[in-house]
Amino acid sequence: MIEEKNNGAFLEQTSAIEVPEQFLEQMKQYEELIMMYRCAIREVQTKLEILNDALSVKYKRNPINFIKSRIKSPGSIVKKLERRGLEVSIDSVEKNLNDVAGIRVVCHFIDDIYDVAEMLARQDDLKVVQIKDYIKNPKPNGYRSYHMIVEIPVFLPKKKKPMRVEVQIRTIAMDFWASLDHQVRYKKDIENTDEILEELRSCAEVIASTDDQMQRIRKKIEKITEERRNIEKITKHS
Repeated sequence: MIEEKNNGAFLEQTSAIEVPEQFLEQMKQYEELIMMYRCAIREVQTKLEILNDALSVKYKRNPINFIKSRIKSPGSIVKKLERRGLEVSIDSVEKNLNDVAGIRVVCHFIDDIYDVAEMLARQDDLKVVQIKDYIKNPKPNGYRSYHMIVEIPVFLPKKKKPMRVEVQIRTIAMDFWASLDHQVRYKKDIENTDEILEELRSCAEVIASTDDQMQRIRKKIEKITEERRNIEKITKHS
């Protein structure tokens, strides 16, 4: 709410100092676009929270550990368009960028990732535009995550507009690795970057193996629990 008020104040100030009308119109369009991306994030995040509740009933635990969201900054948007050699404009953002609005979903286990992704894809009012499975096909640097580009309608007072959101689903270990990799790549004052990135590649393999092992252990525990439950039922009715 504070951010929206500040944006409005900025427009009032720019109007007072005779900024060109075209610039003001673009600012208004940009604010409306970002507002719609925020709405799209809320819609998708609400669906994910509901799915987490539904899966918790099925599994007797919450498969999602936490959910975070973000909107790309204006600077990041401009840099990405320029890097791709695309026009820097409001229309270009909508047409060419799928990750302006992003949601990160951190799950406990690998199979939770696929359960959440499958249930999200089955939502009637949501369209899956693209899937990139970096868990089964990791990036060369070791990055693992499940990416979905989804499109969801945002309802405004006078119109309905489909908006795209990037959803990244990963385990806690994958998320920890990705945050460290991001620090190394985007901090320019770190020495021996190549050496550190090579260590991270090795860590990625260890993390993947640990994720697999943790999932196997969990399944063993579930199997033992189910067997005990069945024995108790038989004993009770005998």
